[in-house]
Amino acid sequence: MEKVIVQVGKTERGYCASIDLLPGCIVAIDGNFGKFKKYLQESIAFHLECLKEDGDAYPAIFDEEYAFDFQYDIESLLYFYGKVFSKSALERLTGINQKQLGHYAKGRSKPRPEQEKKIKRALHALGEELTAISF
Repeated sequence: MEKVIVQVGKTERGYCASIDLLPGCIVAIDGNFGKFKKYLQESIAFHLECLKEDGDAYPAIFDEEYAFDFQYDIESLLYFYGKVFSKSALERLTGINQKQLGHYAKGRSKPRPEQEKKIKRALHALGEELTAISF
């Protein structure tokens, strides 16, 4: 199954996304991420329908089965998962102090590339640990 990369960003009240394969298809929604994913799929379908009606070309990937690969910037990632992890939990996972994580989550400062890597590695390691658990 092919992957469609979706760049996810934070807005004041929700999320926005752009899809590199579909220039001009930008989606924004207030509320939770579950609603966002549903609205994203509907928006892509509408965008493709309009392209087809106008006789415009579009990437063939959209004629097959595909999955979304959500790529967050650090601000939107921490904003989204701030509802799941406390700042102290993220500090224990990443080794980055809570105050700095708060600045990243609120967009007051941008992490250096090495800090971004630390956050990504820590969350991926946690994900791997969780998928290894059996009940």
